[in-house]
Amino acid sequence: MMDVEETSSLPLPDAFLNFLNQHGLDPSIYTATDSTPRYIRLKPGYEDCLEEIETDIRCKLEKVCWLPNFYYLPPDVRIASSKAYQEGKMYGIDAASGAAVTALDISVGDHVLDLCSAPGAKLCMMLDILGSSGSVTGVDIAKHRLAACRTMLQKYGLSDHCRLFVADGTNFSLLPVRVRSDSPLQNENDEFASGENSEVYREWKSRRPWKERKKEAIAREKGVSKLFSPTQEPELIFYGRYSGVVGMRKNVLYQKMPISEVLQLGYDKVLVDAECTHDGSIKHVQKFEQWGWTTLERRVLDAERTDNLTVLQLQLLTNGFRLLRVGGVLVYSTCSLTFAQNEDVVERFLSENTSAELLEITAAKNWPCKSGRIQKTLRFDPLTSSTSGLFVAKFTKLAI
Repeated sequence: MMDVEETSSLPLPDAFLNFLNQHGLDPSIYTATDSTPRYIRLKPGYEDCLEEIETDIRCKLEKVCWLPNFYYLPPDVRIASSKAYQEGKMYGIDAASGAAVTALDISVGDHVLDLCSAPGAKLCMMLDILGSSGSVTGVDIAKHRLAACRTMLQKYGLSDHCRLFVADGTNFSLLPVRVRSDSPLQNENDEFASGENSEVYREWKSRRPWKERKKEAIAREKGVSKLFSPTQEPELIFYGRYSGVVGMRKNVLYQKMPISEVLQLGYDKVLVDAECTHDGSIKHVQKFEQWGWTTLERRVLDAERTDNLTVLQLQLLTNGFRLLRVGGVLVYSTCSLTFAQNEDVVERFLSENTSAELLEITAAKNWPCKSGRIQKTLRFDPLTSSTSGLFVAKFTKLAI
């Protein structure tokens, strides 16, 4: 990895140092802020373009030996204006986040659920690995952030096998469509029973129907919140031609399945990259220098908010596991380094779910990370891993 010649002079306030001390975290983790590299993932098939990309960004891309298709470069190099980035040949994603996706062991044909999918880099990586069969369902509670995911998928040409729902990840309940939808599209003049629920989904068009646009315009005028309400049904804001949605009726897509069906027809792989305090994300902590440390105290250090987050994290993990088929794999991750948001959540979850079993992450034998407090869990941090901070735990569902 990169040589660490300088450490950051990031002035951590006393309140944050106390927070780190309370959670048993070493403040020296944050001395690597100026030396932690930037990571990119090169889309498969563009390896021959490496020299051209390096010329474009005026920087050599160093291969990450422990993670396929990943490269690192100095943290101050900007890639957004580069031709390769604009043409969708590469995208930015931290290597620790790439490790969480790798831990899922996605295979061709899998049906994958990304329960907290914004901002979308992990979603792109999943679809890259998935190839030309199976599907990925992305869920997020914030519509504007999920819309950014949609733009990202289209930019990188990865949208065919994906569908995106604005929904609350703690109660999302829609299963994957296990029949590949590559049959001829319904004829525009075909007659169906009347009513919104009998609507048949035709191929997605970026310009949505007039009724849909009018509905959104009215919502904007009324100042409707950008955040999803738990009482709403999931809102489908995108679906690819092979995501299983094309040709399906709305009432079939949205039908609720009994638990016996979920055990057999649920998702093969589930990622729960849960909302957290982001205290392990160096770049996130650095932003508070500009935003003001009082903002950090409100967003990270507030005990009540942290307590609410751990409840949310357990709910997300529990629901993600509920939607997993027997024998499937779930990965839980956060970019917090506190025990409360990681090992404590895992312990509580295992005590409440007898069909859940922690798995060894076999791919991690050569990863630059440490073991978590619980055996088989992993922790990345800037000093140990030269990545952003991340906790990772892998589960399977047993037949009981």
